[in-house]
Amino acid sequence: MANEQLSNSTIFPLGQKVEANFIGDAYLQMIYTDATPLNAPIGNVTFAPGARNNWHFHKIGQVLLVTGGEGWYQEEGKPAQFLQSGDVVNIPANVKHWHGATKDSWFVHLAISPGETEWLEPVDGELYNQL
Repeated sequence: MANEQLSNSTIFPLGQKVEANFIGDAYLQMIYTDATPLNAPIGNVTFAPGARNNWHFHKIGQVLLVTGGEGWYQEEGKPAQFLQSGDVVNIPANVKHWHGATKDSWFVHLAISPGETEWLEPVDGELYNQL
């Protein structure tokens, strides 16, 4: 997806580039950070083609709402799941996983992430390139 198509297909601003715990170009715009009443921050995460986050887990869990492009979600020991606009991923607490764009598409999702995130090692390039 070209940059112009990306800006026309997203609701929230691109946000700031994030480097720690990501491979490739990824951006984060926090949309909700108030601790009351839900204590569930919501971030709009945008991945350029080929970008992905490191393996990680959430101590309470996470929900991803895919709003644009095409991407991958993978739990440790399971095959990667192809994601596209409209998909919802419910990630249980303490499940090691990663998510990111396909090699040739932007990928945008809202991440609802209560509790702490534990960041781990980068996703192996060989594993990613096999998708």
